[in-house]
Amino acid sequence: MMYRSRLGTDLSNITLDYVSSINDDSEIALYDIIGSQAHTIMLLQNNIITKKDAKKILSSLENLKNEKFDSSSGAEDIHELIESLVIKKAGMASGGKMHTARSRNDQVVLDIRMKIRDDINIICNCLLDTIESLVSVSKNHQKTIMPFYTHLQQAQAGLFSHYLLAQADVLSRDFQRLFDTFQRINQSPLGAGPVGGTSITIDRQSTAKMLGFDGVVENSLDATSTRDFVAEYVAMISILMTNLSRISEDFIIWSTSEFSFIELSDEFTSPSSVMPQKKNPDILELTRGKTAEIIGNLTAILTTIKGLASGYGRDLQQIKSSIWSTSKISISALLIIKSIVLTMKVNEKQMKKVTESSSLIALDIAEKLVQEGIPFRVTHKIAGVLVQLAHNSKKPISKLTTSEIKKSVEGTKVNPKIVSKIISTTSVVSSLKNRQSFGSSGYDEQKRMISDRIQKINTWRSVMSERDNKIKSSIDELQKLVNEII
Repeated sequence: MMYRSRLGTDLSNITLDYVSSINDDSEIALYDIIGSQAHTIMLLQNNIITKKDAKKILSSLENLKNEKFDSSSGAEDIHELIESLVIKKAGMASGGKMHTARSRNDQVVLDIRMKIRDDINIICNCLLDTIESLVSVSKNHQKTIMPFYTHLQQAQAGLFSHYLLAQADVLSRDFQRLFDTFQRINQSPLGAGPVGGTSITIDRQSTAKMLGFDGVVENSLDATSTRDFVAEYVAMISILMTNLSRISEDFIIWSTSEFSFIELSDEFTSPSSVMPQKKNPDILELTRGKTAEIIGNLTAILTTIKGLASGYGRDLQQIKSSIWSTSKISISALLIIKSIVLTMKVNEKQMKKVTESSSLIALDIAEKLVQEGIPFRVTHKIAGVLVQLAHNSKKPISKLTTSEIKKSVEGTKVNPKIVSKIISTTSVVSSLKNRQSFGSSGYDEQKRMISDRIQKINTWRSVMSERDNKIKSSIDELQKLVNEII
């Protein structure tokens, strides 16, 4: 417990266990080492330490990259543990200089930012894979008829491709939100010190560049004491998971025997412990449950930071585990949803049967009457009566008799022959052929939207590749500098 020199006494085991974050810090150990290497090189370049000292420090740090850290070391956190191991390997005369012009406060937030930026890039690429799976499957279902719902009541005839494209568009907005969040994450806090900077002549821009950051968090107090960027990241993931949870709920409902619209692959279901006929959608249910966990993480983070005075508080240590679990869950959830989409069986016959057994052409009849110059409110009433008559006689609208059709226009000036003609030429298929509005579930719009989404995915992949390569290139250059010195 090397940081407790002023207090002159070590912590008891109970107290150490209470304050230690060492078990949560394995996620950022490598980032701490890389950040320390950049900081050491900057100290060397600015003649704050000698090349001999830098060589010993960098060699020690390089050796630690392959080391599995012992959580029972007695260290309070990974930063203390790594520094103590460097001092042990390099000696106090050299190793003791590594922490010059730096605080744990700017060190930990550096590690967190590096971790989150990598996680964002992973999640963005997983999102593109999931979006691509939805678009890919939609190509095969441009003629697959299904009912669309409002209030969980059948509303309009639609196409399964249209549903899949809708979910792809939802996840595309998640991609764009996270893509934009990255720009605020990728700013270096290193060199801000505890809260107020340092009197030693350092170069913050140099370390930022070496570590692949786009710039620095300029204000030192802001750099070390705020975690709004963490809240933003977890908030964006909370929205993403909420969207995945809604897709999961659709698939859970549609895989029931009552719906039988889809059948999930055996890989993503489980049998009952006592009822062998059961095929439970456990994986999708867990996605719903894990969404609640991430929303809980966001609440925990916001609750932690909302009451803190400006300046670092140890409370901030507690949010690290919330970040790690948020990243891990969301990455797994995206991989699973993608695989479910690619492997599920679609019961096209059942979807069409349910669609055709309902009165989903009612709106189409009303709209065709509008094209005859009749006010929509009148046509809406006529279509409503037709639906009621069909329901009472337990038959589809297309089977209504001439006398029944006459009842639908009573009190209006509409010729029942016009209504009869429209009914005879209206079906679920004609409904989808006639759907012409931009972005509608009509046949013609599917091909255009699929082509557009494929183009967007390709553009986004190119941008993500550039972003990934920029960071990788910076870290590779840093490694070359380390190798040259040692």
